[in-house]
Amino acid sequence: MRFFVNGQIMDFHIVIALSCLFIGLSKGGLGGPVPVAMLTPLLSLIMPASQAVGLVLIPLMVGDLIAVSFYWRKWDLSRIKLLLPMAVIGIFVGEFVLLSLASSGQNLIIKRLIGLFTLIVVIYKVSDSMISSLNYQHRRWHGYLAGWLTGFGSALANVGAPPYTAYMLLQKIDSPIIFLGTTSLFFAIVNVIKLPFVLSNQKVLDLHLLVSILWALPLIPVGAWLGRKLLGYVNAKVFERVMLVLLFLLSIFTLVS
Repeated sequence: MRFFVNGQIMDFHIVIALSCLFIGLSKGGLGGPVPVAMLTPLLSLIMPASQAVGLVLIPLMVGDLIAVSFYWRKWDLSRIKLLLPMAVIGIFVGEFVLLSLASSGQNLIIKRLIGLFTLIVVIYKVSDSMISSLNYQHRRWHGYLAGWLTGFGSALANVGAPPYTAYMLLQKIDSPIIFLGTTSLFFAIVNVIKLPFVLSNQKVLDLHLLVSILWALPLIPVGAWLGRKLLGYVNAKVFERVMLVLLFLLSIFTLVS
């Protein structure tokens, strides 16, 4: 907790609690990937950016377990097999860049990259309806490229959803359950692959800091339960738009602060 002094510890606890709730809401189906995309830039405002990237991974993996259990065996393994090999290479490259920057103390560069990737999420979400309406002809290399970009973005800033989701939308998958199940399993695998890299460098994940947030992990299933319950009462599009505005403001603040 050495990063948080002079009254900032309470701010840290609030951000961690909100982060876990946002992960749960997203895994419960409310807001899509937008709430999750807020976590790393939000944490980077109150701690070194490299630590923010590493710390978010553990709550995300808890969320992955919940999402995979929701959509157990409701996935398309053929699409995962196409995307995953290049995603692994993207993870290796992204982790190499992250660990190199963290080891040399270049947290401002990491923070700017987080802001840039977060802004890409906003741009993607604004244009995703246009993506799904394109007259698209599938090529296998599109899957390779989407896999690499997803792995790289996920490793560097925990923001790998835009290239993956854009690619999957272009596939015109008929069943939303298959879409969600495939997404849940794919990102669960990606996050497991990232874990050894994150654990290998204390500047990316301080284990003492990790222990200090374990109290908040039960908020993830609570958020998932709330997400599922609120789907019938909250306009999901309005909620996503509100989150998108906040995400845009957060990305700009991360880039210029």
